Amino acid sequence: MLTRNCLLLFLWILVDAGSVSSLRPPLPPLGRSRTGREHVRSLVGSMRNGAAGFQRVKRGWVWNQFFVLEEYMGSDPQYVGKLHTDLDKGDNAVKYTLSGEGAGSIFTIDQTTGDIHALRSLDREEKPYYTLRAQAVDINTNRPLEPESEFVIKVQDINDNEPKFLEGPYTASVPEMSPVGTYVTQVTATDADDPTYGNSARVVYSILHGQPYFSVDPKTGVIKTALPNMDREVKEQYQVLIQAKDMGGQLGGLAGTTTVNITLSDVNDNPPRFSKSFFHLRVPESSAVGSAVGRIKAHDLDIGKNAEVEYTIVPGDGGAMFDITTNEHNQEGIIILKRPLDYETKKAYTFKVDASNAHLDPRFQSFGAFKDTATVKINVLDVDEPPVFNKPSYVMDVYEDTPAGTIIGAVTAQDLDASSSPVRYSIDWKSDLDSYFDIDPVEGTISTNELLDRESIAQHNISIVATKLNSPVLTSRVAVTVHVLDINEFPPELASPYETFVCENAKVGQVIQTFSAKDQDLPTSGQQFSFKSPKEDLKTNKNFTIRDFGNNTAGIVTKRSGFRRRLQEIYFLPVVIEDNGYPPKSSTGTLTIRVCGCESDGSLLTCSAEAIFLPVGLSTGALIAILLCIIILLVIVVLYVGLRRQKKKETLMSSKEDIRDNVIHYDDEGGGEEDTHAFDMGTLRNPKVVKENLYRRDVKPELKRDPRPPVSQDSADIRDFINQRLKEHDIDNSAPPYDSLATYAYEGDGSVAESLSSIESHAIDLEEDYDYLNDWGPLPKL
Repeated sequence: MLTRNCLLLFLWILVDAGSVSSLRPPLPPLGRSRTGREHVRSLVGSMRNGAAGFQRVKRGWVWNQFFVLEEYMGSDPQYVGKLHTDLDKGDNAVKYTLSGEGAGSIFTIDQTTGDIHALRSLDREEKPYYTLRAQAVDINTNRPLEPESEFVIKVQDINDNEPKFLEGPYTASVPEMSPVGTYVTQVTATDADDPTYGNSARVVYSILHGQPYFSVDPKTGVIKTALPNMDREVKEQYQVLIQAKDMGGQLGGLAGTTTVNITLSDVNDNPPRFSKSFFHLRVPESSAVGSAVGRIKAHDLDIGKNAEVEYTIVPGDGGAMFDITTNEHNQEGIIILKRPLDYETKKAYTFKVDASNAHLDPRFQSFGAFKDTATVKINVLDVDEPPVFNKPSYVMDVYEDTPAGTIIGAVTAQDLDASSSPVRYSIDWKSDLDSYFDIDPVEGTISTNELLDRESIAQHNISIVATKLNSPVLTSRVAVTVHVLDINEFPPELASPYETFVCENAKVGQVIQTFSAKDQDLPTSGQQFSFKSPKEDLKTNKNFTIRDFGNNTAGIVTKRSGFRRRLQEIYFLPVVIEDNGYPPKSSTGTLTIRVCGCESDGSLLTCSAEAIFLPVGLSTGALIAILLCIIILLVIVVLYVGLRRQKKKETLMSSKEDIRDNVIHYDDEGGGEEDTHAFDMGTLRNPKVVKENLYRRDVKPELKRDPRPPVSQDSADIRDFINQRLKEHDIDNSAPPYDSLATYAYEGDGSVAESLSSIESHAIDLEEDYDYLNDWGPLPKL
């Protein structure tokens, strides 16, 4: 039995040496892995079955997880582990290669032996593990002998990092007077070491400085109050030093610290307190109402809104004369004057002032009343004051046209000081530039200087000045309003020119118009008017009457029905208007009433006179149609007249197709040389024709012919005239495009022989002397 066991042990040594086992890495520094133990157990089990039962197991790789210590400080590379394959016979025919994270830079492998080393120190907090790939290849052919396999090298943690407070230093606050155990804040420290390996990352909290006021939970880092009733007014700021230590707080653990600044927040646990119980103030009697006459202050140890103080005056001696408010910036009590002071009336005032908090905390009301009381005495100082009028203002009335020098009123002022100086009165000239009024300087009576006219100025506002005789610098003023009363000067009149109409179908007693009156006299608010018809009109007017409503208005009332525009279109109604002035004034106005057509409900249709003559029964549409027909007929007539005028202006040759030469045929039989009516022979001998008036025989002239110029006795002139006319007709662009016959044998108007026609011989004076014809030369031969 012993021999058998020794043999098994020998075989196991051989297997462990790699002669009969597969490639495996060496045992890690801290022990063999589970995979290696199972491999040896399988070999030993197979040998227990006898030498004949042993069979070699063909496996390429047997992997263990490699570990390497972080922060290695040795001089030589740190040994990590060894790789080996069962194909390696020890003849240096196998080469080991390494690839992956850190291969060549961090980790290196011996190509012959398969030993892996770390070239530099590693930090687990930077990278906790590395993934690499290993392969065995033939050293000669570089052919892979095994498939490439992956393995991991883990960096084994050591306690090289202390806990750190990433959010420190901390700031926190807790209300003062808080009970023990009140939550303040929580601190947290982190340890970069591996929390799954040992106690390197297990942190414990403790207080190094800050006891006995605060405590910290060792596991959670929650800070709480440890003392009751901590008072902010005693100490407001606390600095607590917190330590976090790893290794569970054991000896040798690393530690980190942080500072927590804790502030006690204020609560209203202190009432306001006056620095003294009696305040003495002095105030001049001339102080203005609403001005500040003094300041007092109650101090409150709290801050913020808890220190806000409200001041109140206890009802008593000075409650009606003074008031007090709080200055929001410094919480002072400002005493304000409510009424004027008078040293001669009262010289001192004494009252009490309460100071209390505006915001109370019910938790501390059991400590007592949260208010304090002080006494204030105010002495009134005498001041030399100006005179004082017995009224703040004066109002006086005077009738217009009152004689100058009439007294209309008086003012009174007096010196209330002990000296009781006499007072002198005057009118401020700026308020009475036109000097309408005068005042007695001693008595203060006011009188008129001239006649007043209400229509010009209805109200005068003057200022009276009172001056102390022994101190002219001290003056006072008072306003005097003088109303100029109206004398009834103007009669009333109609308020406006009323336009009134009455319907043809109006009924008897119907009010067709309401009217009122106006008066230039003032005041208008108190005026009363009465309305009535003239006495003579009451008997003669059978159509309308006036009804007074008693409220400054009246109405026109019909006395009959059946009004017709055909019979009478307009009625005139007189009305008498009288006011209530003194003496009463009255006037007569005339109302114009027009008769109009109305609907059955009284709404107006038309008041025009033309509507009377329209046929009865025609509707509005029919009337519009008739008007349109009349307008169309007028347009047709205008167009016809325009066309007729256009035709008269056309020329004889209006045809566009007749462009050939025209022969103008005159089917007239001449009467011989003596016939001067068919052809005006006298015009053939006119040498002077106005160039502006050139006439054509083939165009009907439109203008009247100008008077003929006087005839010339020179035949050369006639010849030049004819040549000139020929030239003008040759260059005339307005001539028609055909030949025409123009006669130039104009004798001309004004010839001494005038017409030689026998037809007109009856118009020639028989006693005419024709001797001048001998000057013309011999008669032409026929």
